[in-house]
Amino acid sequence: MTALRIAIVGAESTGKTTLAGELVRRLRDEFALNAVEVSEVLRQWCDDRGRTPRRDEQRDIAQLQQQRIDDAARDADVVICDTTPLMIAVYSQVVFGDDSLVAMARTLHASNAFTLLTGLDIAWTPDGLQRDGPHVRAPVDEAIRGHLLATGADWAVVMGEGEVRTQNALAALRPVLAAWCTCPGGSAGLFSALLESRRGPARPPAAPCLRCDPPQVPG
Repeated sequence: MTALRIAIVGAESTGKTTLAGELVRRLRDEFALNAVEVSEVLRQWCDDRGRTPRRDEQRDIAQLQQQRIDDAARDADVVICDTTPLMIAVYSQVVFGDDSLVAMARTLHASNAFTLLTGLDIAWTPDGLQRDGPHVRAPVDEAIRGHLLATGADWAVVMGEGEVRTQNALAALRPVLAAWCTCPGGSAGLFSALLESRRGPARPPAAPCLRCDPPQVPG
């Protein structure tokens, strides 16, 4: 079985980790999938060393993030990635003015079937060494969108508070899950579960623009 990889990217303090955990729980409970979360390597790296990384340490962090994603995909149905190397490349650009990781990060990001970009609609909160402040969120968000558009990735912006945010993410993912489960490597029986879902499968989001609307939960 080929694991379905879902990337969650976004500026700091936009709920990526919370959303990743909720999606794993819902995919396990609602569809009985073996869904796993790959946590953010940068957070652990900063906590272990008590500092943020230097410019020359960024590549190793990005490669470790991808290695953990690849390892998780060997045994899981769905891998929810709490960031990908693309985020390391973006921060290298924003913080250090370094574009050297972009090509690698874009290539690696292509292994994800779909990307959820967490919107800037929730308040910034301090949390650990890797957070710089609310002023960096807009430029980081713009940089991420630019990379996703440049690579032709399939993606949607996720907005809303709490459960609404989770529901909007699930609405964006339902057509992706439905397409995956009908492929030879997909999970048998999932398509029926999607069709019988209380909310039903959502239509794929339209091609996103730089300031696209959030996905809507079907009524």
